[in-house]
Amino acid sequence: MTRRAVIIGGAVFALAARAEAAITLSAALDAAAAERDPAKALAMLDGFDPRDFPPVSALDLITARAGLAADIALASNPSFDLRLQRLIGTHRGAAAIERRLIREQQVATLAALRLFDTLGIGGATPGARFRRLWSELDGRFADSDAGRDAAIAAMNTTLDRLRAMLPALIGPVPGYCRDVVATRGSPEEQSSGKVGARRLPMPGRPGAYVVDLTRMADRPRCSLPSVVAHELLPGHMIQLPIEAAARPHKLRLSYAPGFAEGWSIHAERLVARAGAWADDPRAMLGYLHWRLFRITRARADIGIHVHGWSIDEARARLDEWQGVPAYFAPFETDLARIAAEPATRTAEMLFALAIEDGARGKRGAALIAFHQAILVDGRMRSDEIRRRA
Repeated sequence: MTRRAVIIGGAVFALAARAEAAITLSAALDAAAAERDPAKALAMLDGFDPRDFPPVSALDLITARAGLAADIALASNPSFDLRLQRLIGTHRGAAAIERRLIREQQVATLAALRLFDTLGIGGATPGARFRRLWSELDGRFADSDAGRDAAIAAMNTTLDRLRAMLPALIGPVPGYCRDVVATRGSPEEQSSGKVGARRLPMPGRPGAYVVDLTRMADRPRCSLPSVVAHELLPGHMIQLPIEAAARPHKLRLSYAPGFAEGWSIHAERLVARAGAWADDPRAMLGYLHWRLFRITRARADIGIHVHGWSIDEARARLDEWQGVPAYFAPFETDLARIAAEPATRTAEMLFALAIEDGARGKRGAALIAFHQAILVDGRMRSDEIRRRA
């Protein structure tokens, strides 16, 4: 047997051994997911070394171990910080996070106030100015079939612009990820309320975002461009299909639940900073309103669960900071969810900030490489985002 044959044979054996190990790990992860005691579940993953597995399986193992360890700690101390650790990974604590959120809010608010001043839109608070912007009659689409069709057409025009930006910001993505549209949906979807939903693209099947246009007065033109970035490209329709192809274990989905939302929040900021709305100050204000919505709901999360804010107090602050609620999240409904799901909204914003921190200072090939690194294997916790940066 030649030396070349020996080398090839050894490589084939190694690949087969890794494949067999991955199957064994998958069975252990399945058993851990079925076990209700996190300590017993964690013990089932003893003896596995992430270095022995391909990246997707290694990430499954790392994420499951970290999440189960957090669940063990939570059982005896259900604190906000530990809930957040379960959802995102290592962090600096609620006090430091709140300071970061306040800084991010100040940056977004100052940018909005400058644009409001330029447009001559006044008001005593940022929220009051956003309410005035939302009330502009010439900033609305007609509350009719023709108006809804015009809104969809405008969103797809925006989508074409953002699709053209993908190579410079994200790099190569599967072709089917680009094959997406905004749509009103079928008459059946509209009549049954199945709107605000995604149809993820797959090989051979286009994707779509079915836009909820039920309340046209609450969907001003300025609010829609960032919806395209978030829901379509380069947001969910990039990250979620790539993740589906990677096939992460369900434990990874459970212990990094806010990554997908964090990616799409980052996507909104990414295209805004790349100049997508440079010629449209109202669209930029629409983006800043979405940004403030995500930041201030995280602040409300900390306020309610750490500082003991009442729902009424949180509502008053959102009125001042944000003015009008996000279309799908009326203040009362959203605050009730925040009260019932501690740390969830904070985790989503922290995922976005972790990705933004990883992208900071990167341009061109370096930015693309970072985005590719955090997309290719599916979602991950904040520790892994930092490692891949």
